[in-house]
Amino acid sequence: MIDFQAWAAALQQRMEVVLSDVLPQPSIAPQRLHQAMRYAVLGGGKRIRPLLAFAAGEVAGADPQCVDAAAAAVELIHAYSLVHDDLPCMDDDSLRRGKPTCHLEYDEATALLVGDSLQTLAFQLLADRPLEDAPAVQLEMLKILAVAAGSRGMAGGQAIDGESVGKTLSVQELEFMHIHKTGALIRASVQLGALCG
Repeated sequence: MIDFQAWAAALQQRMEVVLSDVLPQPSIAPQRLHQAMRYAVLGGGKRIRPLLAFAAGEVAGADPQCVDAAAAAVELIHAYSLVHDDLPCMDDDSLRRGKPTCHLEYDEATALLVGDSLQTLAFQLLADRPLEDAPAVQLEMLKILAVAAGSRGMAGGQAIDGESVGKTLSVQELEFMHIHKTGALIRASVQLGALCG
């Protein structure tokens, strides 16, 4: 019998280290952007998506270092979505994970660039690391993340959410929105973790 809380805590700590390593150091130019990227990603969050990637990876017998990259890529996409979701043009939130949102701690332009940079770093991470012996599998991983993050996934769900403000949605419409806005990255986490094995 596995101690789930201990397993989750160990992986959350592991993911914090991995993310800290893959994010640009704050001393590298452009320093302010890199500081803001680290601010938006590190030191908070439940890391649910990485936990799902590691669980799927364990079932598939994956090398944990392969799962590190896949889990970090999904978490970077999730973090970018939160930064953009908090902007005044979206939800205009002032707090995220118990601290001021990125656009308040820095500014709106920096927050926009943080989201853009986190998104591209996620794909760079999947493309740079030798995750799989078969290049076709690694390309499939890139495709899975792209679809999950794009208009047929998370961004599409967010668009539906924005269009739904002030409207009453049917259960089917609400489920459709959440399948895309939240569910797409959750599915991708499991798929990417499994493909590492």
